[in-house]
Amino acid sequence: QVQLVESGGGLVQPGGSLRLSCAASRSIFGIYTMGWYRQAPGKQRELVASITSGGSTDYADSVKGRFTISRDNAKNTVYLQMNSLKPEDTAVYYCNLRVGRVDSWGQGTQVTVSS
Repeated sequence: QVQLVESGGGLVQPGGSLRLSCAASRSIFGIYTMGWYRQAPGKQRELVASITSGGSTDYADSVKGRFTISRDNAKNTVYLQMNSLKPEDTAVYYCNLRVGRVDSWGQGTQVTVSS
């Protein structure tokens, strides 16, 4: 069992930047994927970025070129750097860890992009 805690959400203006953090309660070994999902009101939860244990990354088309997912293994932390934020990025952002058939989720952090 792994606990994930997101932080870094908040209110930003369009065009601004924000960095989300996801801290895991322990180091992860073996083959895994960590991802950032988001869910806006009335919308389904969607995957916006992921990174594998091998270092491969992937992004939703809507965030390519603006968001960057990275990790610091020494700190058991995954980050989502969000630049050039748009109002449509407003959502609750969730960190996910998948190891085999087991999913772990953080509690979510609110990101609001508004003037």
